[in-house]
Amino acid sequence: MPPKIGHHSGAKPKNAKATILRILSYLKEYRIRFAVVLISLVIGSVTGVAGSLFIEHLIDNYITPLVGQTNPDFTPMLTAILIMAGIYLAGVVSTFLYTRLMAVISQGILKKVRDQMFSKMQGLPVRFFDTHAFGDVMSRYTNDTDTLRQMISQSVPQMVSSIITIVAVFFAMISISIPLTVLVLLIVVLMLYLTKKIGGASARSFVRQQKSLGDINGYIEEIISGQKVVQVFTREKAVSDEFDTLNEELCQHATRANTFGNIFMPIMGNIGNIQFVLIAVVGGFMAIYGNWITLGEIAAFLMLSRSFSQPISQVSQQVSSVVMALAGAERIFEVLDEAPEADEGTVRLVNAKEVAGEIVETEEETNMWAWRREENGIVTYAKMEGEVVFEDVTFSYVEGKTVLHNISLWAKPGQKVALVGSTGAGKTTITNLINRFYDIEEGKIRYDGINIREIRKSDLRYSLGIVLQDVNLFTGTIMENIRYGKLNATDEEVYAAARLANADDFIRRLPEGYQTVIAGDGSSLSQGQRQLLSIARAAIA
Repeated sequence: MPPKIGHHSGAKPKNAKATILRILSYLKEYRIRFAVVLISLVIGSVTGVAGSLFIEHLIDNYITPLVGQTNPDFTPMLTAILIMAGIYLAGVVSTFLYTRLMAVISQGILKKVRDQMFSKMQGLPVRFFDTHAFGDVMSRYTNDTDTLRQMISQSVPQMVSSIITIVAVFFAMISISIPLTVLVLLIVVLMLYLTKKIGGASARSFVRQQKSLGDINGYIEEIISGQKVVQVFTREKAVSDEFDTLNEELCQHATRANTFGNIFMPIMGNIGNIQFVLIAVVGGFMAIYGNWITLGEIAAFLMLSRSFSQPISQVSQQVSSVVMALAGAERIFEVLDEAPEADEGTVRLVNAKEVAGEIVETEEETNMWAWRREENGIVTYAKMEGEVVFEDVTFSYVEGKTVLHNISLWAKPGQKVALVGSTGAGKTTITNLINRFYDIEEGKIRYDGINIREIRKSDLRYSLGIVLQDVNLFTGTIMENIRYGKLNATDEEVYAAARLANADDFIRRLPEGYQTVIAGDGSSLSQGQRQLLSIARAAIA
């Protein structure tokens, strides 16, 4: 078999620009909704800044003048408070709107991506699955799609909102006090430095934690599936020791990762508190000794400073999420861009019958099949007999490593042929070549005298019944699993196929007979019973 490609998660995207443009192409059908999302993000960010600035207006123009009055008139102040409440309400509504719309957009895009991936999978050549590890393929369908969803629904909107907030708050702070704005910027630089240091160490630790977690999960899965082998060879002690080593490694990496993760927010929060105190002290001195700033402006600036530092931290945190999501999206697009299985065959398999000694095509099911060939507008039919001939066939999965060399064999209709050889001799490879899962390098394979390259692959495979060494059953009833070989088969045809495979007796002894539901790849059945069902499925095809 060809070597498998492993799973590489958490890598950076190779071409971020192309990946971003491709993701944006999925937004075309949601462009109106996405425009509403952007407008809602702007409104939500601006209303937050407007609310902070309104505090200045409320204190300096309404509350301060009322201080010391004997009969204060609260009507103007209450009106101002209602206006302020309206501003905040607009922010709440816009936030709800963009959250709701982004959920619809992200799930719609992910549904389309999953549909495309699953549809693509049906047309991929077997070589793709033979050269890609099962876990790697599954990760593209699960982990990578989930990181893409998080980026579309959470990371990107939060980044856009944070950037708008940062710009709006910066100009609002400058309009109040340039010296205090400079003070805030100095503290923000310190926060960014600590974010880079702590965040970098945290990211490296979390990568090690995830690797250790993957190792221990894989080991547990391996031991559970091979528990009988472990007990037969009395390897319980060795297995436990190896697990302890992996578990200790995970514990160390997880402890370090969570330590960095848990100290990050408290440190940032305390720096924010220090910033709050410094602004209050410096602003107080400016108000008392220089009359450079009012009480309302100090209050507004304190609120704005909080609104400035938090989005910066959020942007720095979301960048890593976006990078991971782009790497995952790139892996998804690699699957979508895989070349589909080529099929240049034109000869088709059709239902046929004999009329006046000639074979003619019919829509009826006649249990007679014929090969339909069309050349230069002339259609000819040849009865399907089942003769298979290998003529000097040479094949290799990997260039330079020949598996079959000048193989010739004949299998006549109705003849039973056994292929005997050591492991790796090429017995399964011959089956793969007959089904054209792989194409040969030299020689010819003929089916009823027709070069199989000329036969359409779906028709070629439909004409063959194959019982795989590794049985794959699907969740459903036993009857549905047998009928998988021929979806329009009648119940009687299913019973006949089961009897032919000597599976009818054990099926009828099951609690629900043919309606017994099997799940988990038929783990409740013995290996022999699963093999008999596979034979019945091939027999009915």
